[in-house]
Amino acid sequence: MLLSIKHQFLFIHIAKTGGTSVRAALARRRWADPWYWPMFVCSRLSHLSGHRIATKLPRHAKAIAAKELLPRERFDALFKFAFVRNPWDLQVSSFHHIRRERPQHLGDHQDFAAFLRWKLDPERPPQYHIDTSIELQTDYLIDLRGNLIVDFIGRYERLEQDFTEACMRIGIRPPKLPHRRQANDRGADYRRYYDDGTAELVAQHFAPDIERLGYRFDPSP
Repeated sequence: MLLSIKHQFLFIHIAKTGGTSVRAALARRRWADPWYWPMFVCSRLSHLSGHRIATKLPRHAKAIAAKELLPRERFDALFKFAFVRNPWDLQVSSFHHIRRERPQHLGDHQDFAAFLRWKLDPERPPQYHIDTSIELQTDYLIDLRGNLIVDFIGRYERLEQDFTEACMRIGIRPPKLPHRRQANDRGADYRRYYDDGTAELVAQHFAPDIERLGYRFDPSP
């Protein structure tokens, strides 16, 4: 989550949706924000305490967290936005990310299909880096009654175009969007990773996202 008091925006960072690039592009805007440095100090204090003193908004916090923590008039005044991604594609990206950067969390499953079945097993022991990528994306965007509380939902599939739109609505010139954590170890077509069974597993687990965000396994017309 990225909050700018000066520019009046709140970016909700859903894992594996291009959020690291968005944060990097907006970083310089934060440095010019007089509120950034007090927030930075609080963030460091939170880190040094093992995040036990609750002095920062976590990187992947949901919009409802900011709504509960900020004064209502402050939250309502913010331009709140996030990016979402096709759930089937997101799971392929997550698999390669974990295999590349945190292979100890693969659970000894080097094959995507086996890893996905293990990952979605409700009996599996909890693990943050795995569980973050199987949370519903829509949960990041709604309040406790299921009402949408963000102003703009961009798509990973048109990241640069929608990032430009978000910047225009914030009222800033769109900075160059860097390609952070760009994967070069996966196939371009996520559909090749699936069989009927694993595709259905994702369809069932992410049904609310698929319905609300309008995604399909085969996006071609």
